[in-house]
Amino acid sequence: MASMSSPWLESKTPVGPPRSAYPTVRQLLYAAAVTGGWSGLVCLVVYLVGRLFGMTFEISLAGTDLLQVSWLVVLLVPLASAVVFALLGSLIRGWRHAGRIAFWAGTLVALASLAIPLDQPGDVGWFTRIVLASMHVVTWLLVVPQVARIVGDSEPGQMVDRDA
Repeated sequence: MASMSSPWLESKTPVGPPRSAYPTVRQLLYAAAVTGGWSGLVCLVVYLVGRLFGMTFEISLAGTDLLQVSWLVVLLVPLASAVVFALLGSLIRGWRHAGRIAFWAGTLVALASLAIPLDQPGDVGWFTRIVLASMHVVTWLLVVPQVARIVGDSEPGQMVDRDA
C-alpha cells in the first residue's frame, strides 16, 4: 500500500511505478542519444541556414586565431554533451531531489557554456555570436529537462513494491 505522502497520489492514475521501472544507465544513454541527436540536427539546420545567408561561423578559442566551426562539430557536440550529461546524471540516481539537482546543474553548465560564443573578440560579429548562442540554448532545451526527468524517476519514494 502506498504512503499518503507519495508524489503521485494526486495523479489521475494514483499508482506508483514498480521498482522494475527504475531508470538504468542504458535508458539514460538512450535518452541522451535521442535528445542529443535531435539537438544536433536542429543546430545543423540553424548552421546551414546561417551559411546560406553568408555567415562564416568563425570563433576564437582561448585567444587563438579565428577558427572555422565545421558542420560536423555543430552536429556532434550536442550529442556528446547529452551523453556526458546522462553519464553524470547516472551518478546521482537514487538521491533525494536528484531530478532537481540534475536540472539545475545542467542549466548552470549551459549558462556557463554561453560564455564561449558570447565572449568572442571584435572580429566576430554579434549576429554570429547570437546564432552560436542559440545553438547552446537549443541543446539545453532539448536535453537537460528530459534527462533530469529520467534521473528524477529514481528518487526515493517514487517507486512501489508490488505483489507479483
